[in-house]
Amino acid sequence: MQALRTAATGMAAQQLNVEVISNNIANMNTVGFKRQRAEFQDLLYQTLVTPGAQSSDQGTVVPTGVQIGAGVKAGSTYRITTQGSMTRTDNNLDLAIDGRGFFQVTMPSGETAYTRAGNLALNDQGQLATEDGYLVEPAITIPAGVTAISISKSGQVQVSQAGQTAPQIVGQLELATFVNEAGLEAIGGNLLKESGSSGAATTGVPGTTGIGTLLQGYTEASNVDPVSEITALIVAQRAYEMNSKVISTADQMLSVTSQLKS
Repeated sequence: MQALRTAATGMAAQQLNVEVISNNIANMNTVGFKRQRAEFQDLLYQTLVTPGAQSSDQGTVVPTGVQIGAGVKAGSTYRITTQGSMTRTDNNLDLAIDGRGFFQVTMPSGETAYTRAGNLALNDQGQLATEDGYLVEPAITIPAGVTAISISKSGQVQVSQAGQTAPQIVGQLELATFVNEAGLEAIGGNLLKESGSSGAATTGVPGTTGIGTLLQGYTEASNVDPVSEITALIVAQRAYEMNSKVISTADQMLSVTSQLKS
């Protein structure tokens, strides 16, 4: 009975849906995290009567035909790139991006990764880096003994030192943008990689056309909405239960068929 296999695809799809939702909820407090949404597609159809087929010698045609679907499959897990709320930290190395753009990070392999997580720190060489010690691009080194670090909305990094009246510029942060941000490949650790779907990175100074600005002393919170995720979880659970009910009903129908006697 085709209903058994069709309902099984429905249960598998809702299992995937729950896994995506659970990942969103697990990352509610992850800095710069962007929630995902599972999207699905119907499978191939078994055509018993083709729509538009001729039904008589007089040229009449079948208006709708008879097509039976084979179930559902996962189409994609789409990343929702809406802005997260700004969380004040008062840490002068924390940066939040207000608008479009990603920080650029140099991986140990030499590749460039991208992130919205601006909870930065200094390594043992005084270089600006992520939590995992990956250097921010372009590389910026903070001199030893500075009394204050100031990062403007446009990404200009200035430091103040004892005995100096004017601040010293030590670097300029740049952000990267993509034609299709949802097409970036997630690799964990709050990092994303360029892919064939995202398009090539375009870098520029924060605040220029199409690029967001920076807020020092803030981080961008996850854009996960707990109420929406719990609601989606309930809907996914009910859909899973309904598909399991279809399997149970189909099994009962097969049981009745097997008990028929000639």
